[in-house]
Amino acid sequence: MREKRTSSGFLLKQRAFLKLYMITMTEQERLYGLRLLDVLRDEFRPFGFKPNHSEVYKALHDLIEDGVLKQVKRKKEGMKLQEVVYYTFTNEGEEKAKLYKKQLKVELERCEAMIQKAIRDNFGSK
Repeated sequence: MREKRTSSGFLLKQRAFLKLYMITMTEQERLYGLRLLDVLRDEFRPFGFKPNHSEVYKALHDLIEDGVLKQVKRKKEGMKLQEVVYYTFTNEGEEKAKLYKKQLKVELERCEAMIQKAIRDNFGSK
């Protein structure tokens, strides 16, 4: 990837969060543009988070530029002519993805600790 992610000192940025999920969905082989957007919206609806189309595609393009993912066109099931663009790992993409996920785990744990501190400090312990 371009460079090691450095913390802004506050919470995780939306695009980093989306890239983490895109990597995991690629590992699960269920990644194509519009389906990805639908899955993310469904999974995060209970939390009030609705990722928008442009942020999802910007995150995908970042992963492509970073050499993690590549686009592969496949025929849509049951259709003779319609193609769907899927995303898969590049040759070195899986290693880059593992490193990114490892870095994001550390960042998410830091964010979680900050949120827990804010809850304790402002609402008492639970």
